[in-house]
Amino acid sequence: MNRMELLLHEWKCTYDKEDWYPPLRDALTGISAAQASWRPDGLAANTIWENVSHLLFFKERLLHRLQNTEFPLSAETNDDTFTPSGGPDDEEAWQATVARMEQVHRQIHEKLASLTEDAFDQPMPSIPLGQSVMSIVLHDAFHTGQIVQIRKLQGTWPEKRSFL
Repeated sequence: MNRMELLLHEWKCTYDKEDWYPPLRDALTGISAAQASWRPDGLAANTIWENVSHLLFFKERLLHRLQNTEFPLSAETNDDTFTPSGGPDDEEAWQATVARMEQVHRQIHEKLASLTEDAFDQPMPSIPLGQSVMSIVLHDAFHTGQIVQIRKLQGTWPEKRSFL
């Protein structure tokens, strides 16, 4: 397995292929807007929807870099990337957010699959592509763990789940 194949494997695991942790798609399956908007106790706690919005910001930025197009969003601070696109009762906005996550993830996968091994070391814009994508993979894994923990706290995560 070369580095690009490994990168694609990890990219798939972060969203829809079970590996050492649940993939993001599984963590989001069956969640309503109200559940996605539920906030655990504590000032520093984010909702599921806030976490997904944060992940989308960085995935969409990566996609624009891969496509060599201008990223239309901006954030002055990292906290600005956690802003959801709808309120706790806006089921349509939540479902659109989940669909957007899937679409962006798939588009990045397609773009990565079209690249050669040489692209792994190419700067994007200054950090090599392989390092940028692996950072997003680890970032997704971290926040997927937070989403699973939030679901456990709210009682919406299965007590037992089969994953192999």
